[in-house]
Amino acid sequence: VASQAAAKHMRDGGRIINIGSTNGQRMPFAGGATYAMSKSALIGLVKGMARDLGPRGITVNNVAPGPVDTDMNPENSDFGAGLHDLMALRRHAKADEIAAMVAYLAGPEAAFVTGADLLIDGGFAA
Repeated sequence: VASQAAAKHMRDGGRIINIGSTNGQRMPFAGGATYAMSKSALIGLVKGMARDLGPRGITVNNVAPGPVDTDMNPENSDFGAGLHDLMALRRHAKADEIAAMVAYLAGPEAAFVTGADLLIDGGFAA
């Protein structure tokens, strides 16, 4: 909804970058269906908006992080250790690793990237 509102105020050219979750493509836990559904819906919105706004030179993408080491989701918790068993790289992301992808998408080098769901998940969805 915020993306749609922002697009109304954008001139030609620009970037819309959403932050979703790897759980839009993989939900390995019981009880997560509603959360996964909301993240899958975001992927659909991004793809539709990319088509709608592309002619105006506006790119629309989704960054889908896996587990990120934060106060809310610490890597060194029992739950975090269990997540590592589901991941190829067996660790949480650092916030700056996710931020680097967002910075890339915001920059001129990503002018041809649109409608993408970019998994930054250490192999969580692999």
